[in-house]
Amino acid sequence: MDLRPVEEDARGIIDPATGLARFRLDRHPPSPALARFVDRHWVATWDLTGREPFTQRVLAHPVVNLVFTAGTATVHGPAAGPVGRRLDGRGWALGVMFRPAGFRPFADRPLHALIDTSLPAGEALPGGEELERAVRDLDPGDPDAVAPLLARVEDFLAALAPADPHPAEGTRDIVERVAADPTTLGVADLAAREGLGVRLLQRRFADHVGPGPKSVIRRYRFYEAAERARRGTPPDWGRLAAELGFSDQAHLTREFTALIGVPPGRYAARARAGR
Repeated sequence: MDLRPVEEDARGIIDPATGLARFRLDRHPPSPALARFVDRHWVATWDLTGREPFTQRVLAHPVVNLVFTAGTATVHGPAAGPVGRRLDGRGWALGVMFRPAGFRPFADRPLHALIDTSLPAGEALPGGEELERAVRDLDPGDPDAVAPLLARVEDFLAALAPADPHPAEGTRDIVERVAADPTTLGVADLAAREGLGVRLLQRRFADHVGPGPKSVIRRYRFYEAAERARRGTPPDWGRLAAELGFSDQAHLTREFTALIGVPPGRYAARARAGR
C-alpha cells in the first residue's frame, strides 16, 4: 500500500498549500486485519485560536469515510462534488478512509444509496452505537484523545470484518487499477479490459462503490490534472486534456472550473504562490 504524506500526494484536497498552513494532516496505515477494506486512517488537528475560521474544500475520493470528532461518529458516503469542512478554534478529527468498495462488506445496503449522504454510525454500521458512545465525552480540543479512540475503532471494525472473500473485493481491485492507470478513459474500454459487460460493470459499481464507472474514471483523471497543476511547471493543458480523455482544452477547463471553482491555469498559479 502506497501511503504517502500529504505533501507528496494531495489528491482530493483543494488548494492544499492554503489549508496546510492552518491545519495538520497525518496519515496512518490500517492494521493487517483491516487492510483488505481500509486504505488509511487520517488525523486532522488545528489550532485557530485568535484566527479566522477556515473552510477546507475537498473533492473526496469515491469512497466512504467514517469520521470522528468529539461527540460525533458519522459515516460519510461518496460525494458527487466538492464538500467543505469548517475549522474553528482548536480541535481534531479522526477519519477511517475505506478503500474503494471497502465499506460494502460492512453495509446493509448498496452503496449508491449512500452517495451524498451522512449517517450516524449507529444507523450505518451494525452495533455502531458503540462508536457514538466512544466519542460522546471526548475533549474536542485534546488531540491526545485520538490514539486510544483509533485503537478502539480498529478493534470494532476488525470484529465486523468478514473472514471470507467478499464480492466487493474484486470491484475494489478494478477501481484501484483505474486510479493507478491514467490511460483508463472510457467505460467500454474498462469493461473489455476487465472481461466484463458494461451493464454488469455498472451494476457492480452501483452496489459496491456507489458512483458509476464513468464518474469514478473522471474523478481520478481530475486528480491527475490537479496534481500536475499543483506540482512544478504548469503542464501543456491541451496535451494534458487529450491524455485524460477530454475532447479539447476548453472541455477540461470548463469541467475543472465547475468542480474546483477556478480554471486550471489559475489553480496552478495559486499552487506556485503557496509553495
